[in-house]
Amino acid sequence: MSLKPNQRLPLMALGMFSLLMALFGGVQRLGWDLPTLTVVLPANHGPLMVGAFLGTVIGLERAVALGVLWGYLGPLTTGLGGLLLIVGVAPSLAQLLIVIGSLMLSLLFVAFLRRQFAWFTVIMLVGAVSWLVGNLLWLMGSHIFVVVWWWIGFLLLTIAGERMELGRMLFISKLRQGQMIAAVILSMVGVAVTLLDVDAGVRILGAGMVAIAVWLGFNDVARRTVRQSGLTRFIAVNLLAGYVWLACCGLLLVMFGGDFSGLRYDAVLHSFFLGFIFSMIFGHAPVIFPAVLGRGMLYRPAFYIHVVLLHLFLAVRVVGDLTVELLQRSIGGLINAVTLLIFVLNTVLAIRAYQAQQTD
Repeated sequence: MSLKPNQRLPLMALGMFSLLMALFGGVQRLGWDLPTLTVVLPANHGPLMVGAFLGTVIGLERAVALGVLWGYLGPLTTGLGGLLLIVGVAPSLAQLLIVIGSLMLSLLFVAFLRRQFAWFTVIMLVGAVSWLVGNLLWLMGSHIFVVVWWWIGFLLLTIAGERMELGRMLFISKLRQGQMIAAVILSMVGVAVTLLDVDAGVRILGAGMVAIAVWLGFNDVARRTVRQSGLTRFIAVNLLAGYVWLACCGLLLVMFGGDFSGLRYDAVLHSFFLGFIFSMIFGHAPVIFPAVLGRGMLYRPAFYIHVVLLHLFLAVRVVGDLTVELLQRSIGGLINAVTLLIFVLNTVLAIRAYQAQQTD
């Protein structure tokens, strides 16, 4: 038993609302003078992005794939936790709800493994557990700087596992599968070491990121499909661009280690979360949204607007970070926030265009 597409819509709406509020708080953190909606939005920018938006969307997608009613408890709790983070009420309860959501996602992957063992599912399970560990540390009072590496492990392994799953079509050898597993182990060793030695831990994590980026660049089906046209090429372009940003993030961590003087911390986080993760979201959205919402999307070349803006102004922001040019950083960050709004608008228009086509 599973929820029908219309019944899933409120859960997706919770996640998207958290995204919008996270963007608002993020722009305020950059120093732009926006009206105060709630005083906690700037401080909760990261938790809203990772736990309430990405956690809800990923949990919802996996619940749909498994097709069991209890699976929707995860995106429900993370979505509700996001609402509490937005209004600034009962912060401990908000954290607990997101902890429950990460636990439910972990259990979903256990259920997938019970159906059929596969290494890519193991990788995604480890990623979900990484999110759970990070959330528990957060609940127990650890600073975001401590837990963010566990959140990065969650998203890194989720994407790596998903792409490895699709790589089955290329009949990837056991040797190459072993290379990915080794890169994943290296990354998670780095995440764990950050609890003891941040400098050593992030350097190891960075090396793992570079290894995963190189593996994906050489083995992902996107290397072939980028030569095609239409939606197929669009997805491939986003994936390959994301791998470049992942490698950049890893290289920054290897070079700088725990020295986050100036704005290096900002450069690292946004290379990963904007450059890598949102490239994956842009590329997968035309597939994930129809699967989750039961509504088709009509591919439109206008999708490239938000893709070009994302990468261009993220580069502006990261260069501003590394050269400590505050205005350049602020402009790049502001346009990136606008870019994500354009992405949401383009997605809505694509769904409406598909529906209009079906009624013609």
